[in-house]
Amino acid sequence: MTKKTNTQKTKVKSSLKPTNGKSMIAKIKAGNKEFTKDELLHVLRMMLRTRTLDNKAMNLLRQGKTFFHIAASGHEAVQVAIGLSLNPNKDWLFPYYRDLGTVLTSGITPEEVFLQTFAKATDPASGGRQLPVHWGSKRINLPTQSSPTGTQFLQAVGTALASVKRGERNISYVSSGEGTTSQGEFHEAVNWASREKLPVLFVIQNNKYAISVPVSAQSGGKGHSIAEMMAGFGTLHRLKIDGTDFFESYEKIQEAIDYIKSGKGPALIEAEVVRLQSHSSSDDQKKYRDEKEIEEDMKKCPIEKFAKVLMTKGILTEEEYSEIKKEITDEINEASDRAFKAPDPKPEDATKFVYDESGFKESLEYEKNEPSGNKIVMVDAINHALHEEMERNPDMYIFGEDIEDGKGGVFTATKGLSTRFTRKRVFNSPLAEASIMGVAIGMAFTGLKPVVEIQFGDYIWPAFMQMKDELATIRYRSNNAWETPVVTRVAVGGYIHGGLYHSQNIESIFAHVPGIFIAYPSNAADAKGLLKTACRIKDPVLFCEHKGLYRQSFAMSPEPDEEYLIPFGKAKVAKEGSDVTVVSWGVSFWDAMIAAKKLEEENGYSVEVIDIRTIIPLDEDTIYNSVKKTNKVIIIHEDTFTAGFGAEIAARISDYCFRFLDAPVKRIAAKDAHIPYSPILENAVLPSRDEIYKGIKDLILY
Repeated sequence: MTKKTNTQKTKVKSSLKPTNGKSMIAKIKAGNKEFTKDELLHVLRMMLRTRTLDNKAMNLLRQGKTFFHIAASGHEAVQVAIGLSLNPNKDWLFPYYRDLGTVLTSGITPEEVFLQTFAKATDPASGGRQLPVHWGSKRINLPTQSSPTGTQFLQAVGTALASVKRGERNISYVSSGEGTTSQGEFHEAVNWASREKLPVLFVIQNNKYAISVPVSAQSGGKGHSIAEMMAGFGTLHRLKIDGTDFFESYEKIQEAIDYIKSGKGPALIEAEVVRLQSHSSSDDQKKYRDEKEIEEDMKKCPIEKFAKVLMTKGILTEEEYSEIKKEITDEINEASDRAFKAPDPKPEDATKFVYDESGFKESLEYEKNEPSGNKIVMVDAINHALHEEMERNPDMYIFGEDIEDGKGGVFTATKGLSTRFTRKRVFNSPLAEASIMGVAIGMAFTGLKPVVEIQFGDYIWPAFMQMKDELATIRYRSNNAWETPVVTRVAVGGYIHGGLYHSQNIESIFAHVPGIFIAYPSNAADAKGLLKTACRIKDPVLFCEHKGLYRQSFAMSPEPDEEYLIPFGKAKVAKEGSDVTVVSWGVSFWDAMIAAKKLEEENGYSVEVIDIRTIIPLDEDTIYNSVKKTNKVIIIHEDTFTAGFGAEIAARISDYCFRFLDAPVKRIAAKDAHIPYSPILENAVLPSRDEIYKGIKDLILY
């Protein structure tokens, strides 16, 4: 690790040419790069462009024309050095909100920045849907960025992994401030990248304050150093540099890139910078920072430091410096004026692009043939669907915990896949659900189709940040520029004596998250047809597989062929009837079917049973048409009674079918308790067949 001390000088080599009795420098060398005068002035302009844009944005906010800004002031030197060191058409960029200098140097224009500042419809990053300083561009490899700190690290690992899988070693650049290194996902990302020696360039821009919290309260590294904190990763090349010094920054970034491209592993640069403005426009650093400390930081301004070098070496005069400042100021003002006049978003577009609107999923051929193969259990139907889709799509990758042969997944759903398709395409992940999801998102950014497995629904919650704030929002927040159609398979449900942590249902929680489709099949044929559809469509899918149905004889069905697809949002009337409608899914669907047949045999009652098959989208028409026919409805599900998805269905029925109802809309669900291990206690919490039978009968007799 390289650590700059106070006594070290920046290594600047120059060639001198005497001109009219004055020393005149034509070039300055940093590492192996010899900068010409034009290149040096370009660097100066980029740093000034960044600072001037910051100042303009703050002035606009004070005028009431905008609402938010986060400044890069004090970070410009290392950011411009990064931008000059990467190829944004090949490398991937995951900058954080303070990375203005990086994105400008990489090709984002000041006008594009202001389009987001003013929340304009033509903002290429988000169409006015995101706060300013949330970068994104399809013109270069700059995926849509978001507000949660640290989520970008795992996504950068995903793009790097995709690059390696494709036989390339394009760099994935990812940055943050020092405060974000307290996030677990940062450490997970460094772990994955270091273990697989992936081409990831981690840059931590340490300005010593995470809003108001000093680095001494954040980092446990020696001397509160982030680079020191990561000393345990043997393949990680670590550097600590003066990020206010452009020449040192550029030289050390090249060193890091050379190391990455050698295949030895990733690199982490801790760039010590200064924060010359408050954390954001909503903050006032004078409330928690000492005035003398701020004054000392002002003396380390990277732009003034760089300009002073150029002047000392005879490359720049004070007059030229003033002219360049004026030139940049005029440029920024003109860019702001043009952006301000751009069209605003239309209110009717506010709900567009939550899901794919290209018409692709509607163009697929669904249910071409009736399932007619040999009878198959549900877990094998899922396995066969994965085999068929992997054969069909060479860009499909499967990973998760324990999914390789010879384990083949804890329920054998992935058996044979890594043997047939090799561990290049089917591989084990670390035991870290956020890692699984974040890396999958990154891979999907590159055009791959990740299908991942979370072993139990109970353990999906470490991935929830990546799913709710990232996966679900990417299409919407990028205004349809980016898509990440990750399929997440997850085993759910009780009745297997799994106790509190192997029995949860999760569909109602995820149903509240716009942007993710949710499938919940109850039989083998539906599981295969829905999973194959999930593997082909362009939206994220949460695919819930009930453990209690994996090998149940009543969930068996004839196997569909390899082209059998089931559309999302199409329920199935499994049993027709006229006295009452039962709406259900999962294991509860089968309990409802058993109760319906018993009521018919014993009492002659006619019960219509609907299997909704997908939670999102919900087939409301099939439900409403049935309710209009029977005039009574009961919803039965395994999740808790309070806020289970049945409550949503009941509310919609009340809204749209009230005048057709001859009885209250009823629900049967689990008690509002956790699911215990003891079979006696579990049976007391989860809906029982007797309870379901009695509930349907009571409603018929109402």
